[in-house]
Amino acid sequence: MQSVPPSTRPVPARLGPPRPTQWLLRALGLLAAASWALLAALPARADDLPEYRLKAAFVYNFIQFTEWPADASAGPIVLCIVGADPFGSEADLLRGKTVGGRAIDLRRLAPGASLRECEVVFVAAAAIDRLAQIVEALHARPVLLLADSPGAMQAGVMVNMLVADGRVRFEANLRAARTAHLNLSSKLLRLATEVRQ
Repeated sequence: MQSVPPSTRPVPARLGPPRPTQWLLRALGLLAAASWALLAALPARADDLPEYRLKAAFVYNFIQFTEWPADASAGPIVLCIVGADPFGSEADLLRGKTVGGRAIDLRRLAPGASLRECEVVFVAAAAIDRLAQIVEALHARPVLLLADSPGAMQAGVMVNMLVADGRVRFEANLRAARTAHLNLSSKLLRLATEVRQ
């Protein structure tokens, strides 16, 4: 008797429709896959996640898409939050993350504290009344200045976040960044709602 090679053996045909449990499992699998794809495609909204978790992610991206001068420190990137910290534990998630091989070090400072070691400064709304003094203290130093207060960009902040239509957005002050010898990536600037030249 001659044997048939495995690749040419006939496969038994399935008779009748698939069993109800197999059909249901396939349908549920397809539905779950479609739901995940739909969720992944939706833009991040301020009401989907806590506002300051989103803003902390934005801060990380602002750091990632900023180029410091070649002679900048090779040590950690010191991120200073000035005033009452609105991020809470969300900012702690940035501690230790790396950008360009440099880890982020997080410091919370009282208004009026020295900013000498800071490379990124976020001015909390609670300290925004001191913004003019902070801008003056940092003048021409390579420090990325961030905020989330109305009018902060016009007052010298380089990147100012705002919530509009339930979404976190930002505006960029390219003139202030250039004065500080910082280069904001064109990828970042394309996403800004307004860019001040």
